[in-house]
Amino acid sequence: MVLKNLIGMGAFVALMFTVSAFVHEEKKETAAQNISTKNAGFAVLELFTSEGCSSCPPADQLMGEIEKKYKDQPVYILSYHVDYWNRMGWKDRFSSAQNSKRQQEYSSKLGSQVYTPQLVINGKTEFVGSDKKTVENTISSVLNGLNDNKIDLKAKIISKEISFNYTISQINSNDKLLITFVEKQASTNVGGGENEGRHLQHFQIVQKQYPVNLSSKEGTATFPIPNNFNSNDWEVIGLVQNTRSGEITASIKAIFN
Repeated sequence: MVLKNLIGMGAFVALMFTVSAFVHEEKKETAAQNISTKNAGFAVLELFTSEGCSSCPPADQLMGEIEKKYKDQPVYILSYHVDYWNRMGWKDRFSSAQNSKRQQEYSSKLGSQVYTPQLVINGKTEFVGSDKKTVENTISSVLNGLNDNKIDLKAKIISKEISFNYTISQINSNDKLLITFVEKQASTNVGGGENEGRHLQHFQIVQKQYPVNLSSKEGTATFPIPNNFNSNDWEVIGLVQNTRSGEITASIKAIFN
């Protein structure tokens, strides 16, 4: 009888040890997942390009390849068509002075020249936008980096405007939220300049970008709907950027309600 009780007690202890070990491992896995989610890096690729630049089509094409390859990862591509090539035989219909100004601001912050195709990643590093190896190595590095800041961005179309509700986990006095309207894809038959006669394909074209001053971690902002906008062929990307350093600390695609 005593022997039976001892055997039964031993089996019970073994069972409890197994359950405890399983629960401990499950907690470890859950904690690891939470840390991974919290510290998951992201990549914001800002390409400065032009239809008038013969060196730009390979960089434009690379952005299309990157967009497909990383479509399920936090990689955000913004192609800014600059206007200073327009005086060289072809006017880029996607170009704007605002885009050129943004590149000049990066030139000042990063100590770089102004050129095309130039790629800036997360507002911190720049290089030639057609350099595939460097682009992919940098993406891999920042995706594996740490990131404590998070942003949630929800959008709702109201008549001829889009209203945005945002929540940001961390902000400081130099931060701004940039609401960026992006056309996913377009093409042009170029009739002059360095690319005369070529059919150029473009990806993730910045059409409008609006700054939002951040006085608190939550807020709303409303902007007019750009011409030809639709939620299938366009997307809206929100960036939290330190206006002093240029560093982008958070980014996300807006979710339309």
